[in-house]
Amino acid sequence: MPFTVEDGGRLNNFANEPKMYVEAPKKSNYVLFAVVGLVLSGGLIAVAFAIS
Repeated sequence: MPFTVEDGGRLNNFANEPKMYVEAPKKSNYVLFAVVGLVLSGGLIAVAFAIS
């Protein structure tokens, strides 16, 4: 376990902090999800009309 040596020779046993990083924003495909949802909904409605 690493120690930090201060002035005067005192040892401090602190936890090492992890390195920070900034995550790049993710691209969302909201338009694609909307189109797929509309196609699936339309297909279910068409099947419901065909059955009845």
